Amino acid sequence: MSELPVIDVSSLLATDPTDPAAANPAATDRADPAAAGLAKRAVAEAIGEACRDSGFFYVSGHGVPPELPRRLDAASRRFFALPEEVKAEISMERGGKAWRGFFPVGGELTSGRPDLKEGIYFGAEEPPSPLPLHGPNLFPAQVPELRDAVLDYLGTMTALAQAVMSGIALSLGLDEDYFRSGYTAEPTVLFRIFHYPPAPPDDPDTWGVGEHTDYGLLTLLLQDANGGLQVRTPRGWIDAPPLENTFVCNIGDMLDKLTGGHYRSTPHRVRNRSGNERLSFPFFFDPGWDSEVPPLPYAPGHRWDGQVDFTGTYGEYLLSKVSKVFPRLFETL
Repeated sequence: MSELPVIDVSSLLATDPTDPAAANPAATDRADPAAAGLAKRAVAEAIGEACRDSGFFYVSGHGVPPELPRRLDAASRRFFALPEEVKAEISMERGGKAWRGFFPVGGELTSGRPDLKEGIYFGAEEPPSPLPLHGPNLFPAQVPELRDAVLDYLGTMTALAQAVMSGIALSLGLDEDYFRSGYTAEPTVLFRIFHYPPAPPDDPDTWGVGEHTDYGLLTLLLQDANGGLQVRTPRGWIDAPPLENTFVCNIGDMLDKLTGGHYRSTPHRVRNRSGNERLSFPFFFDPGWDSEVPPLPYAPGHRWDGQVDFTGTYGEYLLSKVSKVFPRLFETL
C-alpha cells in the first residue's frame, strides 16, 4: 500500500486512437461523448489535487502491454549481469555529445555525491547530431533484445506521457491539447535503466540516489518488486512502493515553473534496503529542446523553494543541470 493516490488514466487515452492503450477497453468506449468528457474531468481533478499536494501519484489504466515491461526487465538483468569490462564497451564516453551509454556504480552524482547505482542512458533514437543530448543510442551486442525492448518502450511511454499531460492541461483549465500542440509537440525524451546493489546495512547515509527533484515536465517510473523510492510530502518522508501494473508519476521543475509553484516538483530519494538487487526504469518527458518555458496563461503563485529561475531554452537549462551529474563527461564536450 501507499499514501500516494492511484489514478486510472484510461479515459485520457481515448483521445488518441493511435495510442498503444487502444487495447484497453476503457480507452476505446467513445459511445457517449458527454460521459467521456465527465470522466476526463474527474481524472484531471484527481491529477490536479495530487500535483498540488506532493507532485506524485500512481498511474493505472495506462494500457501498456504487460509483456513490454517484462521484456525490458529480462533484457536489463542480462546486461547488468555481464562483466564490468563488457558493459564498458558501451560506456558513456563512447556516446560523445549524445550522452548515451553505460556508467558504473558511483559514476553519477546527485547533489554532488556519488550514487550507489549503475545504469544506462538512452534518448530518442536519432542520427548523429552536433547538438548535445541528440544522436544514436548505444546498445550491447551481447544482449541484442535490449534494443527492441528499449525502442518499443520509448514509443509506448511517449504516447502515455502525452495522455497524462492532457489530464494536467485540463486540471489547469487549459485545452487538453495545450501541451501536445506546443511545449511537447516535439518533446525531449530521456530514458534511464538503473541497477541498484543492496545498500550497506550499517551505513544509513549511503543512498542509491540522493535527495533531488527532476528537471523537466513529467517522469513515469517503472519499478521492480524491490522498493526503495521515498517522497518528501507535506507530512514528511513516505515510501512509494511498487504497485502491480502501475507507474509512479511525478512532475518536474519545469511544470513547477510553468505553474508558478502551484504544482509541486517534490524532492525524492532512493535507498535499496531490500537485500536484493533493484532495477528501476525512469522515463523523462520534457519540453522540446528549443522551447522557452514562460508561465502558463493564468495567475501564477510562487515556487515553494525558489529554486527554478532561468531564461532561455529548455535545452540550455537541461545542459546546465546534467553537467553537474557527469562533470567529467561534460568537460569533453
